[in-house]
Amino acid sequence: MNDSLETLLRQEAELRFDSFDEDDAWELGSLFVERARASALAVSIDIATKDRILFHYSCRGTNPDNEFWIARKKNLVNRFGHSSWFFGQKLKADGVTLEERYCVSEREYAPHGGCFPLAVKNTGIIGTITVSGLPQEEDHALVTSTIAEFLKRKR
Repeated sequence: MNDSLETLLRQEAELRFDSFDEDDAWELGSLFVERARASALAVSIDIATKDRILFHYSCRGTNPDNEFWIARKKNLVNRFGHSSWFFGQKLKADGVTLEERYCVSEREYAPHGGCFPLAVKNTGIIGTITVSGLPQEEDHALVTSTIAEFLKRKR
């Protein structure tokens, strides 16, 4: 996956929900689990608003490191308002590290694929949707393809 920054920004603009509540989190989370199990993926999945977790599941084969990655990716998206994959690719394109540009540590913030803004139309970003366990490009692809499938089913 070698997405341009423009493509990644377009994903953020297009993959927005009309509304989102606890039932949606359950349905979306369950779709992630169904897709992960069907492909035997060892991933952890987290759907959260900025103040609480709405859905969390760790598939067989995951480990505590996945939880650490989820927290760091969520910190990044909540602070900067873009997908963690976009942010990492932007830093790479600019030839700068997170710490150099923003004076924040990668121990707390992970500019690696897998976390996507949970955005509601006419409201904005209300939280995050995160996957950890695959190579970062694949984490991002799983997040965006699952959100797209969920939105297609809802419309």
